Amino acid sequence: MGTLLRPGPAAAAASPIPVASSSSASHAVAVGVRARSLRYRGLSVGALRSPSPQVLATRWRPRRDMVVRSDVVAGGAAAAAGDSTQALSDLQVASRVRGVCFYLVTAVAAIFLFVAMVAVHPLVLLFDRYRRRAQHYIAKVWATLTISMFYKLEVEGMENLPPNNSPAVYVANHQSFLDIYTLLTLGRCFKFISKTSIFMFPIIGWAMYLLGVIPLRRMDSRSQLDCLKRCVDLVGKGASVFFFPEGTRSRDGKLGVFKRGAFSVATKTGAPVIPITLIGTGKLMPSGMEGILNSGSVKVIIHRPIQGNNAETLCSEARNVIADTLLLHGYGVH
Repeated sequence: MGTLLRPGPAAAAASPIPVASSSSASHAVAVGVRARSLRYRGLSVGALRSPSPQVLATRWRPRRDMVVRSDVVAGGAAAAAGDSTQALSDLQVASRVRGVCFYLVTAVAAIFLFVAMVAVHPLVLLFDRYRRRAQHYIAKVWATLTISMFYKLEVEGMENLPPNNSPAVYVANHQSFLDIYTLLTLGRCFKFISKTSIFMFPIIGWAMYLLGVIPLRRMDSRSQLDCLKRCVDLVGKGASVFFFPEGTRSRDGKLGVFKRGAFSVATKTGAPVIPITLIGTGKLMPSGMEGILNSGSVKVIIHRPIQGNNAETLCSEARNVIADTLLLHGYGVH
């Protein structure tokens, strides 16, 4: 048998193939195999090497630019939001100032015109106790002077108004405190229905008494019956009455449900019902925000008279006419 000889250091040094440790040899073999595979696929071995610092800097530059641009965009959005907030604040201040001026003007005008009402009141009681045309003319002047300084008023359908000496039942949607001012400019001698607490206001409440406005205690069924009886009596004697069938101002600007009281008066007296649509008063002075007055305009649309013997039918017809007009102008209906 032959003898197995182990090569010594000299033999290892003379070998043409370098001898390495097992881990180094495995790594070299793996790199060689992968390099051959990449060359076969058309790639160079240099693609495996780590990129240089210059390459890294080039690759990261767009991201840094992107971050900077994002900061600029965010800063611009914040500035725009700040400008919007400032503009909103300026509008609120302007609305409050306009509201204060509105009440100052109406108070000063009311003082002088109230004196005129008191002066003519004895003659009114003697010759025109029910219609009170002189008092209503003074009220028209007062309302016109007040609103002409603060908003534009457009009236459509004046030809549908009955003569001033012809009794009628007027009904309208109720959006704002400005509704009364707006309706007084029509120059018709109708009697409003108002809650009793308003009569306690100096000058304004006293003027309402001289105009013959009908007081009403809300949530009091007896007061409501007395109010309807008085309305029937006034219409029978040649005067006109005015109702807001919703009973109160709309909180959200949408038309509410109509109560039948006004239409019962119409059927009992045979008087025509005159539907009126008010547009824009709720935007100028929203319900519950009587301390402000926004800029804008108001439109009054007077519809054709309707008559009938059934209160429910009259109520439905009048509400449908007003509701259709509000929907046409972008308002909602409950």
